[in-house]
Parts: sequence; C-alpha cells; structure tokens
Amino acid sequence: MGFRCGIVGLPNVGKSTIFNALTALQVEASAYPFCTISPNVGIVPVEDSRLAVIQELFGSEKMTPTTLEFIDIAGLVRGASQGEGLGNQFLSHIQATDALAQVVRCFVDENVAHVEPTLDPVRDAEVVNYELLLKDIEIVEKRLAKVSKNLRLGSAAVKEEYDVLNMAQNHLAAGKPLQQLSLEPQQTQMLKEINLLTLKPMFYIANVDENHLESNSWVEALQEYARKNQQVCLTFCGKAQAEISQLEPENRKDFLEAMGLDESGLAKVIRTGYEILNLITFFTANKNETHAWTIEQNTKVQKAAGLVHTDFEKNFIKAEVIKFDDLNLWRSIPKLHEKGLISIHGRDYIVQNGDLILIKI
Repeated sequence: MGFRCGIVGLPNVGKSTIFNALTALQVEASAYPFCTISPNVGIVPVEDSRLAVIQELFGSEKMTPTTLEFIDIAGLVRGASQGEGLGNQFLSHIQATDALAQVVRCFVDENVAHVEPTLDPVRDAEVVNYELLLKDIEIVEKRLAKVSKNLRLGSAAVKEEYDVLNMAQNHLAAGKPLQQLSLEPQQTQMLKEINLLTLKPMFYIANVDENHLESNSWVEALQEYARKNQQVCLTFCGKAQAEISQLEPENRKDFLEAMGLDESGLAKVIRTGYEILNLITFFTANKNETHAWTIEQNTKVQKAAGLVHTDFEKNFIKAEVIKFDDLNLWRSIPKLHEKGLISIHGRDYIVQNGDLILIKI
C-alpha cells in the first residue's frame, strides 16, 4: 500500500466526482448535500514505468505495483464538530487516513446547491480546517485529563506526554494546525498515536469547471492561502477528469493533450501525496514476481525487508542493492557485476528511491 488519502471538504464541492476521477469507480455524485454518508473506498495501482523494465530483465511472471487508497468522506459543515450535519461520523474515517486532500469548489453552477450563501474558496477551506481543529482540541483535552491523573506516579514517560499535550493544546488554542508545530520525531509520534486530525498532511484540490482548466480568481485566492500555510494546491477539473478515467488507457493521453493537460489528475495527486508524506518506492524481483513497495524516506533496509515479509526483517543478513538508473543503462545482471554496480549492505543501509533490493536471509 502506498498511502491512504481521505477526500474531504464541504458538501457539494465535487468530492465524489473527483473520487470517481481518481479511482475510475462510479459512485453517486448528487447536487444535494450529504449524498455521501458512508465513505466510498477505492484502491488504485500506482503506475511506474520502472516496473516493466525490471520485470523484463528478471523474466518475472507477475508484476505488482504499489497501490493508493482513496476514501471519499462525508461532507463537513460549519458546526460539524458539535454535531451539525453528519456530525462526528467523519471523525473515524479521517483518522484512518495518512493524508487529506481537501476539495474546494472554484466554480459556479446554479444546478448544484452550495451550503454557504456565496462562493468563497478561502472561507470554505477555513470552515473545514476550523472544524478539524476544534475536534483536535476536544481530543487533546480528553487525553490531558487522563494523563494528568497519572502525573503523581512520577513516570518520566507520562511527564513527557503531558508536556507534549500541553504544547499541542496551546498551539491549537491559537488557531494553528498541528502540522505547523515544531516537534521532535518522538513527540510527533506520540501525538500520532491519538490520531489528531490537523497533524495529518493536507493539500488542496481546487475543483474548476471546463472553462477554467488552468486558473481563475477563486483558484488564485486558494493558491495564495495554501502558500501562506506552506501547503500545496492543485487545479483539477473533476468533471473532465472523471470522463477521462472512463476511457481506455491508450486513449487517455490523446484526450489529455486535447485539453492542454500534461498529466492526469491521478498522477498529480500521487506525486503530491508522496512529496508531503516523504515517501519513496523500492523494488524486489525474482522469476516469480517484480514488486514495487512504498516506504518513508530514511528507512533502513532491514525494516524495509519486513514490509516484504516479516521473516525477512527477523532473519535479515544482508541486501544486494542495484540502482535503477544503472540497471536501466546496462540491462544485464552479469554486466552490473562486472562494472561493480551491485553493492552489498548491512541492516543500517538507508533505502533510496528506485533501489532494487535482493534480500538475503
């Protein structure tokens, strides 16, 4: 699995249409609020041209790409954290994700109702962000109350958690998401364990109509808002991309070119997700299967081996590593040996993007 991306936003901003575009599934997309009540889930393969090269070299019978899971989450409205709209139904669905794509409406359509009286993408984004922040305040306050009772025990771990929770509470009280709080890695992990929503990386999808495929004043305002918050904003025509997703793969490129687009919306979202989550891809291969795997940057090879199989991590001895660029250039394992381009590493080697790893146990 690459990562789990939750699609969030106000009702009727095009979340389900964009979900369809990304997953090529046909879920209901209505012009009325709260069409999506239970979350729709779609798993898509991450296209990677490197896989075919490795498969050809090893003569693998099977090729398995890494995958990305999208979750189309019910629309949030002002007051959702206090039970408005569908209330807290969204909470558990968002907590299960690694990153959030917030869809923001940047088009006018008299046939599609909007839950706010006017179209204002920045205000709409802030409504969603504020509801997530309020929910985090509630989670932190409950956790603090529980941890406070154990302070008298004198545990250093409890004291550390108490201090981190206080930092988080003060930051949230100032109206700032936890993504903007500077923490040590172990402190971040501590907060991740209680599934805080504003700790999740978020990017924006400015959903436009077919007359504004590049930009409009609403998109520009949202992009500026994203920049100020050190976030990414993608421009995306959900309706057009949903139509493209239903075409045969060989016809999609021509359709994109005709629209003046250089890549699909799915490719944009995957690239953005990998960047904000600091993910990379490595490969394993034998005669049976060539497989792509997704891991975080700076992962040691022994831990990466555990992703392939738990026994590989437990019984790890060494790893033979081939850089994809070398493999693509020479297209021969004996030649790579001859050139000294197959390196042997112990358990502390840091896996790099594009590594082909042959694990020895």
